[in-house]
Amino acid sequence: MKKNRRKQKKKLAVLIWMTAVLAGIVLTGMIIFYKKDGFHHTSEKTPVQSSPKELLVEYMNHIPAMEWGEMYEMLDLEASGNISREDFIKRNSAIYEGIEIQNMVIEILDFDENEKNVTYQTSFDTVAGNISFKNKACFRKAEDGYKLIWQDSLIFPEFYSTDKVRVSEIKAKRGEILDRNGSILAGTGRASSVGIVPGKLENRAEAIVKIAELLELDPEAVEKKLSAKWVKDDSFVPVQTIRKVEETELMAAEPEEEVLKEKERQDKLLAIPGVMLSDTEVRKYPLGKAAAHLIGYVQKVTAEDLEEHAGEGYTADSMIGRSGMEGLFEKELKGRNGCRIYIADSEGNEKRELACIPVQHGENVQLTIDAGLQAGLYEQFQDDKSCSVAMNPYTGEVLALISTPSYDNNDFIMGLSTEKWNAMNEDENKPMYNRFRQVWCPGSTFKPIIAAIGLETGTVDPLEDYGNEGRSWQKDASWGSYFVTTLHAYEPVTLENALMYSDNIYFAKAALKIGADELKRLLSGMGFDEELPFEIKMAQSQYSNTENIETEIQLADSGYGQGQLLINPLHMACIYLAFCNEGNIIKPYLLSSQGKSGQYWIPNVFSAATAGIVLEGMKKVVNDSGATGYSAHREDIILAGKTGTAEIKASKEDISGTELGWFAVFTTEKTVERPILIISMVEDVKGRGGSGYVIKKDKKVLEQWIGGN
Repeated sequence: MKKNRRKQKKKLAVLIWMTAVLAGIVLTGMIIFYKKDGFHHTSEKTPVQSSPKELLVEYMNHIPAMEWGEMYEMLDLEASGNISREDFIKRNSAIYEGIEIQNMVIEILDFDENEKNVTYQTSFDTVAGNISFKNKACFRKAEDGYKLIWQDSLIFPEFYSTDKVRVSEIKAKRGEILDRNGSILAGTGRASSVGIVPGKLENRAEAIVKIAELLELDPEAVEKKLSAKWVKDDSFVPVQTIRKVEETELMAAEPEEEVLKEKERQDKLLAIPGVMLSDTEVRKYPLGKAAAHLIGYVQKVTAEDLEEHAGEGYTADSMIGRSGMEGLFEKELKGRNGCRIYIADSEGNEKRELACIPVQHGENVQLTIDAGLQAGLYEQFQDDKSCSVAMNPYTGEVLALISTPSYDNNDFIMGLSTEKWNAMNEDENKPMYNRFRQVWCPGSTFKPIIAAIGLETGTVDPLEDYGNEGRSWQKDASWGSYFVTTLHAYEPVTLENALMYSDNIYFAKAALKIGADELKRLLSGMGFDEELPFEIKMAQSQYSNTENIETEIQLADSGYGQGQLLINPLHMACIYLAFCNEGNIIKPYLLSSQGKSGQYWIPNVFSAATAGIVLEGMKKVVNDSGATGYSAHREDIILAGKTGTAEIKASKEDISGTELGWFAVFTTEKTVERPILIISMVEDVKGRGGSGYVIKKDKKVLEQWIGGN
């Protein structure tokens, strides 16, 4: 019996030993599992738990990764006030995501073994700049390792459960665009924001249809705004920005019809329960149509804009310049929003500022433009398809740039309906088309340039009589049925008289004497087929559709501004000013910060003697009673100029083509108080007086600029 008992005990011992071995195998497997989960060990048999310092780094690394749940699992809940998972995640996510935390760095400074406190330094970037502070984290040892004791001060020192973190954005003011005298061309104005309080709407569907009709919107677009997640019954939901009707406008002796119509529309909107109007700041363009192509407009940024300008301070609510000066000087005008992050107590009082990026308001941009002159030219040509350029002859300052018909850039601020946008783009007169940036056939306004080239090359003798050919002429029979025609017969046929009477035949002969190669060389030296050195990109002037003046007839036609010649009005103005500046072509400029520049774009393009001879002929154009520009003559001041009518035909045989009317006029003495050059071009002047139609309008503008006759 005893022997059997010994055998049983021996078997039991073996069984216990085997059980222990198996348990060891299982334990080893558990150690590997813990290792994978981030626990550290010094041997395969004895697991070593992470230290508080390591755990703090792990906790902090979860913050920029927005891993709120993982952070919660590291807490000693009892010591942390038994904060719920939901409240913990809500508190941390709201703060860290709200300040847009990134690039966190943590440095462990000290560890108190007795208190289980880790002292550390942390810094991170936020929407308002870098935040850096020294702080302390407390741990408690539990059976399964150290756990973090969480409290609000772990987010920021001296931050309590009743405190809030506030992010305050300070909007940058967009810079103003000013004229030479400080008058506002683009600045801050007031408008009316049409909004809806959903809870006050009666018969919602019907009301939305009526509101949409009055605002020229789709009902679906209005409904979409009202259905946004943030909207509550008592919310003011902005739907559209419209013009603000001022009391002063209504009190005028004869209020404008447009003002009365807008007031009637707003009264109908306010009669709908739930509709409200509130004042709002908007970008305003006081000259409206008179300067729309020049000044341009701003619009709210798109997703594409935000992607293209990432890192430049744009937000979903930003405005961006779309065209004109608004687009050209966007960088200077936009400014940069400021931002503050601070701690506020339970009553909303600020306790401490954590970070701040000061606001940078946009710079003002002052132009050389004269608002009065700009408006005056627009008033004269607003019903025409035209463009005008005005400059100071001696400095290069651009005083006005006009394109008509025009559009109201204020409409883009208020929001264009699809119907209005389509109507503008489908209008045959092309109000959105910027004519002063284009090139046009110059007609007879090109003759002074041909005269100067002929004199400069020695191929034209100003006193030589080319002989009276009557009103039509061809070089020889090789031209077939093609003849150059002119309007006036006169004698003697010299350069000065040819300019006065705008003789096509004289200048066709002059061009033939100059020769195609020489004409091409001289025009290239004046900036043809070259970009104009100017803030606004202009189309390049050309002497031919190809690289050469191909035929003798094309060369002859070029002599009086036809053929394949095309020139930008500002480019022409610069060349004309060489006649006032001893043969030097002035560089045009638009920013008044350049001062009274007077810099030359192309110096010595003509000799002073050549410039003087042509200038005297151009004076005769305006001051001789028989000349083509005499109707612009003044007794108080000496003007010079040139008329021009360019035929636009589909072919030489075309008799139904249209005509461009030109007039260039300028003061000729530096002692004049307000020197000026104006060049205007009007399309479709055939049957309306040709260049005479343009002279009448420019004359009125000159009277305003210089003074009554």
